Amino acid sequence: MNKQQFKKAVEAVGASMCDEMMTVYYNVDGADRDKISVAVAKVLGATGAAKANANRFFDRGVKGFANVEEYKKAKGEFFKKLFEKIRKDFNEEISAALKLFNEAVPQSVKESNKVNA
Repeated sequence: MNKQQFKKAVEAVGASMCDEMMTVYYNVDGADRDKISVAVAKVLGATGAAKANANRFFDRGVKGFANVEEYKKAKGEFFKKLFEKIRKDFNEEISAALKLFNEAVPQSVKESNKVNA
């Protein structure tokens, strides 16, 4: 997955989650709107941070290495580590937002969803 595809995927996940959370916010009686607002803010923050962090560049040039192969290897490792960290941070924030969102949903709705599943 290249940088552009990554950013689009992060944006799609964030937008989809916010859409679902806002649907519950406006349509479920008894939902804790304050917690849902915080959860949405977490998702938006995680999405923005992931997209911004994906814009980093490898700051060393070819001349800083013995040959082109070493440069390519170092650059590949840099981006591999960078995107692993971005993905990990994004997933942690999304998980925290989902936990908060699940706390905001009334128990009756949760039980109703279990029966319908």
